Amino acid sequence: MRVGVVGVGVMGSNHARVFAGIPGAELVAVADPDRKQAEFVARTLGCTAVADVDALLALGVDCITIAAPTHLHRDIALACISRGVHVMVEKPIASTVEEGREIIAAARRAGVTLMVGHVERFNPAVAAIKQAISGEDILSIGITRVGPFPPRMSNVGVVIDLAVHDIDLIRWFTDSEIVEVQPQLSSAVAEREDIALLQFRTASGVLAHINTNWLTPFKARNVTVATRGKYIQADLLTRQVTECFGFQPDGSYSMRHLSVGHAEPLRSELLAFLRAVRAGTPPAVTGEEGVASLEIATHCLSVRPWAAPKSDPKSERQAPRVVAG
Repeated sequence: MRVGVVGVGVMGSNHARVFAGIPGAELVAVADPDRKQAEFVARTLGCTAVADVDALLALGVDCITIAAPTHLHRDIALACISRGVHVMVEKPIASTVEEGREIIAAARRAGVTLMVGHVERFNPAVAAIKQAISGEDILSIGITRVGPFPPRMSNVGVVIDLAVHDIDLIRWFTDSEIVEVQPQLSSAVAEREDIALLQFRTASGVLAHINTNWLTPFKARNVTVATRGKYIQADLLTRQVTECFGFQPDGSYSMRHLSVGHAEPLRSELLAFLRAVRAGTPPAVTGEEGVASLEIATHCLSVRPWAAPKSDPKSERQAPRVVAG
């Protein structure tokens, strides 16, 4: 399977590294307008460096990963699809829902595989959570995804960069669509939102919230899931997952640490993509799923939460009157 990578920043470089080490896959070339970076990655991995997707396609590839900036996803994806090349596009699938749907329609017409890179689904800790809650009556989900301001972030805020991961996880954990959104957003130090507190309700009645920001000096990735029979706590960075169960009327319960695998999430993701291409089966994360999560994230940015009208400051300082009957 001849593969290529478009965009070799931090994420794209990792895609290239993983592809170069997968048996049965040949990393043909990497493409990036930053010639110095492209040549560094190509030299390190023993492949060719080119400037753009057209030059990469001219070399003859079966599959391409798109890890370029989001606003370029549509044009690059359509160029690949028009040549019959299978596409793995990093999240979000595109800049807008409409562009995402255009990519989906083109892939369907061309009969090529289209997969969206929601890599968190392939985190072994996430897989352990999914297995632990299988068949359970889920009540609520809480996700914290915070960290320092990314030095290379440009055209999106925390909702598209970070929260879209967790919107996808909420939909995947519950097997249900999100039907209510209550966002609270703030721009403390950035031009776009760098703090987001997002609340959701799914069609199945699950309540969920996401706490995300670029103001925390360290990375944290934590998930809690409450069901009628269990309470799951997970650290997605350390991959520790704890299950509380057997709740008793006196408040006691049992606890155990769940077995979690050690596979690299990105490698598992790219292997799943190649398997789908070879077998002609639906990919692990479809274009439709990628668009659905992008649509919810976009809605979070467009909803204006209701705020009570400001009252007279003097009246706020007055003590309430006591009325006796």
